[in-house]
Amino acid sequence: MTKKRIFVIHTGGTISMEEDKQSGVVKPSYENPLHSFHHLLSETTDIFSAAPFHLPSPHITPKEMLGLKQLLEETYNNEPFDGAVITHGTDTLEETAYFLDLTLELDVPVVVTGAMRSNNEIGSDGLYNFISAVRVASCDEAKGKGVLVVLNDEIHSADNATKTHTSNISTFHSPQYGPLGIITKKKIIFQREPIHQAKLPVTAVDKQVALIKAYAGMDSSLLTFLANTHYDGVVIEALGQGNLPPAALPAVKELIDKDIPVVLVSRCFNGIVQDTYEYEGGGRQLKELGVIFSNGLNGQKARLKLLIALSSPDTGDKMENIFNQ
Repeated sequence: MTKKRIFVIHTGGTISMEEDKQSGVVKPSYENPLHSFHHLLSETTDIFSAAPFHLPSPHITPKEMLGLKQLLEETYNNEPFDGAVITHGTDTLEETAYFLDLTLELDVPVVVTGAMRSNNEIGSDGLYNFISAVRVASCDEAKGKGVLVVLNDEIHSADNATKTHTSNISTFHSPQYGPLGIITKKKIIFQREPIHQAKLPVTAVDKQVALIKAYAGMDSSLLTFLANTHYDGVVIEALGQGNLPPAALPAVKELIDKDIPVVLVSRCFNGIVQDTYEYEGGGRQLKELGVIFSNGLNGQKARLKLLIALSSPDTGDKMENIFNQ
């Protein structure tokens, strides 16, 4: 059997941390413990690795995400590989995976994984998730399915996977559609095929996009502030199917009049926004004002998509189509 060449990128996170036995706090270890386990996969894979940074995931910004995209593409052009694995902290793992899914131009499996328990904690899941991710990245069936998220014996698409629990190891789920596949001791089994979407070209991520959650009694104050500062776009997690309190409408109109795109998602865990309700602040009125309705993304992913679209050339008049994909 020919060995698969797998490029592993370590970025930090709980998967590379250790628990202090006296205080109980979890903190970065001096050396990434996963490095010492690459040999466990040597019979089936040829692993080479890089560590462009070592950060807990709340420290990761779109600039680091863009750096990972560039590192993957540049490395592939110089040293072609059959698949790639990125180890990452779980707090923003879904955002990095989605950023790469939107922008990465590679025809090999790319898998993002992490851990909920550090290397020396009882029940640590880091090594197991890492081995599972390498297995999926080495799998021929994983090719062409976009960037994948692998944890806890499940394979998720980057656009739908989200962290749902603060500490449980079974935290990543795909609330809209369920996982793409599962991992058993002997097989990688895919149960469905994701829909392909057009890639967005990006060379910089220098725009400012805000994310606001709607709430009962919301007025225009926060949105008016955004309209009069340096923000280039706004994503609102709206109520229900895509509705806002009427007191927020003046600021929504002000943003749109200033050519600052406003993208609407729902704060609900499942479902998509639609222009269904025709009352003041209802989806129909928001649509008529020029608000862009997103097709099933959560707030943090819609924010990244808007950020990338604003940073990409010639997307201004195509913005609504980009969010309808």
